Amino acid sequence: MALNKCMHARNRYKDKPPDFAFLAGKYPEFRQHVQTTLSGRVSLNFKDPEAVRALTCTLLKEDFGLTIDIPVERLIPTVPLRLNYIHWVEDLIGHQDVGQQVLRRGIDIGTGASCIYPLLGATLNGWYFLATEVDDMCFNYAKKNVEQNNLSDLIKVVKVPQKTLLMDALKEESEIVYDFCMCNPPFFANQLEAKGVNSRNPRRPPPSSVNTGGITEIMAEGGELEFVKRIIHDSLQLKKRLRWYSCMLGKKCSLAPLKEELRIQGVPKVTHTEFCQGRTMRWALAWSFYDDVQVPSPPSKRRKLEKPRKPITFMVLAATVKELSIKAAAMGWDAVEAIDVVRAWVEKILTDLKVQHKRVPCGKDEVSLFVTAIENSWIHLRRKKRERVRHLREVPRASEDVLQAMEEEKNSQKSASNNSDCENPKTEDSETGCVAPDEDIHMAAGDELTEGPADKEEHGEHMKEEETEAKQGETSLGKGSSAAEEEPCPSEEAGDLTVEKEQSPKETSGCFLFKCLMNVKKEGSDVLVEMHWVEGQNRDLMNQLCTYLRNQILRLVAS
Repeated sequence: MALNKCMHARNRYKDKPPDFAFLAGKYPEFRQHVQTTLSGRVSLNFKDPEAVRALTCTLLKEDFGLTIDIPVERLIPTVPLRLNYIHWVEDLIGHQDVGQQVLRRGIDIGTGASCIYPLLGATLNGWYFLATEVDDMCFNYAKKNVEQNNLSDLIKVVKVPQKTLLMDALKEESEIVYDFCMCNPPFFANQLEAKGVNSRNPRRPPPSSVNTGGITEIMAEGGELEFVKRIIHDSLQLKKRLRWYSCMLGKKCSLAPLKEELRIQGVPKVTHTEFCQGRTMRWALAWSFYDDVQVPSPPSKRRKLEKPRKPITFMVLAATVKELSIKAAAMGWDAVEAIDVVRAWVEKILTDLKVQHKRVPCGKDEVSLFVTAIENSWIHLRRKKRERVRHLREVPRASEDVLQAMEEEKNSQKSASNNSDCENPKTEDSETGCVAPDEDIHMAAGDELTEGPADKEEHGEHMKEEETEAKQGETSLGKGSSAAEEEPCPSEEAGDLTVEKEQSPKETSGCFLFKCLMNVKKEGSDVLVEMHWVEGQNRDLMNQLCTYLRNQILRLVAS
């Protein structure tokens, strides 16, 4: 029963599934269908219609005091799933707010042989039901089940023509406003679809229970989609004769086109939900023409609102905290308390990663940091270090001939500074490292005269570095140029660098990977670190950072 946790909150079977062993001991008619495995586990064969019928009748008798008869050749309902629908209708009409002081009226379209919805609604909530049925056998069984449970004053079973849904059923009671209608429509359009041919995803496992039901109960022209559209068109004529119209759906793919149909027709209030039970899931659609009705949130939105995100955590054990305290004292830190020690090391690791963090107010016996990650600096950190080391090793170094040529060039530039104009076979730009082979260069005499000997030596050093960079191909300015008429202005280059530095923080401040709140708190003698998601691109990034912090703390102790 994998989906039981998603049952309606008030469903009695959500946290307490049926005890087959107890029921088998109490009801002999159910015991004959129960099987006991070698390990002592009691099970039921849900592919046996007799066993499924025995379970339904036993649950209704045990939990609701209802006695019913169902023919095997007609639809055998499962009680937990039908109970989900009843509880959802309670939410739609606000039954929990009003209670049983106000008489609620409902319509069950195609009540079936079991008449289960009216029986459950009348027994649990005292609702009045108008139950319609087109099949003779189902009509007779439904009347019998109502009478033998003494509920004839609350449930009226009526026989209607084959294609009648709501219009004909309400002709006799033109003055009554009903609170809701319910319907479990025929899901399939033909027998092939009912058997799962071309309608069931081949990757899904086969159904775990038997598919029972008569022709009118499981099949209709156009399947459930066209059947529910007929109810929608009836509701457009009846409008406020019912406060809520609702239908259960067997296929999720039917939900979107039906909601689109309601939107096209201008229906103001529409909602849907999911019914989960065992390995079975169903969907339900409801709509209303009243403006004052309360619309329950769809299940996905409701789960997001109710389910808080759990923080990502890791524990720093007391022995680890002790080792961290010794290392903190060796570094001259004044952290004494365990949470302060862990907080200090976490802050150091974040600082090394260039992850922004600041302390924020928090409760007693804990420390909180607001963390903002601008870039992913914690993934593949060791690989990045290895690549930097390998890159430095692979950088080509200047040969002795090149260094000697640079010294000669330096001396030639000194002699050129004494003469106003001089031709050189090879000239190098001391600022950019550009080489202009076999070309004349016009030098700015004013710039040369202002440079002292110390500046000349610095330029020589820069020339060595720039020559190395030129060898790497990182700067290749002036290649193929006929002449360098003017040196680049150093102030312009400095200005460009300033602009780049000013743009960099501006760009990074506008975007970030994620933000989170980190709490460091005592957990007995240990320290717990929690990371609460605030906002960002991907929650997995916070998980990665948490793992990195934990591993770094463990490495600190190991080293």
